Amino acid sequence: MSKFSLAGKNVLITGAGTGIGRAIALEFARLGASVVVNYNSSKEAALEVVKEIEQIGGKAIAFQADVTQEEQVKSLVKASAEFGQGKIDVLVNNAGTLVQRCP
Repeated sequence: MSKFSLAGKNVLITGAGTGIGRAIALEFARLGASVVVNYNSSKEAALEVVKEIEQIGGKAIAFQADVTQEEQVKSLVKASAEFGQGKIDVLVNNAGTLVQRCP
């Protein structure tokens, strides 16, 4: 049992469907936080993270949003706050984007 608890806290993690974001989401859930699993294109992976969180007794939702698009980010924040009873306690900006450079 951890001495550290995030029970009652709402956490939004961008890029949480795979890799480091997935690991962060699972750890926050183990500490008792409710987790918003943001993904852009990996819906199946994000839903699997939600399932894993629920299997350990946690609460989570998956929400698709491209964090390079302002309107999608606004929707993500709104949905996350609603999931967290009006608040987001922790934001982890984990999503990576590729920038193409012109020659």
